[in-house]
Amino acid sequence: MAGSMRSGMRGGRSRRAMSDINVVPYIDVMLVLLVIFMVTAPLVTPSLVNLPTVGGASPEQQTPPVIVNVQADGTMSARYKSDGGPTEERPMTMADLTAFLQERQQSAPDQPVVIAGDKNVKYESVMNVMSELKAQGVKRVGLLVKSK
Repeated sequence: MAGSMRSGMRGGRSRRAMSDINVVPYIDVMLVLLVIFMVTAPLVTPSLVNLPTVGGASPEQQTPPVIVNVQADGTMSARYKSDGGPTEERPMTMADLTAFLQERQQSAPDQPVVIAGDKNVKYESVMNVMSELKAQGVKRVGLLVKSK
């Protein structure tokens, strides 16, 4: 019986494809690469730019900002520095503020405007002032806060 089964196979041995992959050489290569990268990583320094110095350069002249104060009761005032003069502050309504800032924007198009809102004022009031300034074309609008 055993002989009859062997006669059914060709040549007496069966050939099967080997389905195992030997991963040991791949692991060795990866460990060598890992060691190389770990050794060379601290040696690589980020590039530093050595900037030239110029003797006659003056710092950029920045126009002082217009500070719009929004008090807790909803009234507004604008504090600004006139041309080379002292700082002035005057109470304004929204229409006065719009006209004043349009006049300032024509003389200095990059005039920054800072909104200083009282901490007890409604958030909506400050946002209304900010949206009105943006609608008037003021490019640089910021909020003034006190650092701790």
